[in-house]
Amino acid sequence: MRTLKVAAVQAAPQLIGAAIEPFAAELRSVLAGAPDADVVVFPELHLFGSPADRGDVTSEPESADARNASLRASAQPLDGPLGDSLGALAREAGIWLVPGSVCELGQNGELFNTAVVYAPTGERVASYRKMFPWRPFEPYDPGDRFVVFDVPGVGRLGLSICYDAWFPEVTRHLAWLGAEVVLNLVKTTTDDRAQELVLARANSIVNQVFTVSVNCAGPVGRGRSIVVDPEGHVLDESADTNSDVLLTTIDLDHVTRVRVQGTAGTNRPWAQFADTDAPIELPCTAAGSLRPAGSPSPGPRPLQPR
Repeated sequence: MRTLKVAAVQAAPQLIGAAIEPFAAELRSVLAGAPDADVVVFPELHLFGSPADRGDVTSEPESADARNASLRASAQPLDGPLGDSLGALAREAGIWLVPGSVCELGQNGELFNTAVVYAPTGERVASYRKMFPWRPFEPYDPGDRFVVFDVPGVGRLGLSICYDAWFPEVTRHLAWLGAEVVLNLVKTTTDDRAQELVLARANSIVNQVFTVSVNCAGPVGRGRSIVVDPEGHVLDESADTNSDVLLTTIDLDHVTRVRVQGTAGTNRPWAQFADTDAPIELPCTAAGSLRPAGSPSPGPRPLQPR
């Protein structure tokens, strides 16, 4: 069996600019309750919270401009001191660590909201820049590529960040690239978390993938993190905004079975085309089409070097 035990950590953000030790202590606490976790996933911008995010009612309300300035001031290149510290934590714990997304300083001064993944060796194996910042509220520059990564001997995972889940092209491309699990890092503070739970299930169903959507806890976040299987069944879900850890064993062979046998034993969208079918043009894209040759097999597509 190709299984991963995933710990999805619904928690209030750490303070922006804080030393790494509070997060290290938090990670150790999670692992004390889940010592056999293979992957530990935190919410979007988990290391970049304001005092209000953590319920400090004595702090002055922060304007959007001040908040954006703080985020920009905190940004580092991925190979900066924060990245080094996160890699060391993954190596110390011997886990696949997704510490939420970070404020990445681009080579030309851009500000990216970037999900990062560290292997148990401490190596950074993937980074994904949020493709769909929540306009006009977020200050980030958009990313320009879909990102998947391999857990050797187990399978392939894809990355998305919060509002990305509202764009079906994101999960579809991750699945087309061979992702069997999509890690969706979230910081939803608004009333649309209910709709995002529907999207998590819908994206899983139409792409036949697992979805792990981990949101931040209260007082700022709306919680309700969720884990969904490739047929849209909810495997685990946080009922409220309280801090929580969803510890779920994911069987990636389930993806293969569903794509071969069909969702509910019926539907096989990845095998929809016959070789003789004409392409279906996609006029909503600049120059795209859905072609029989583009349909993936149940297994992952090979990664191309960049």
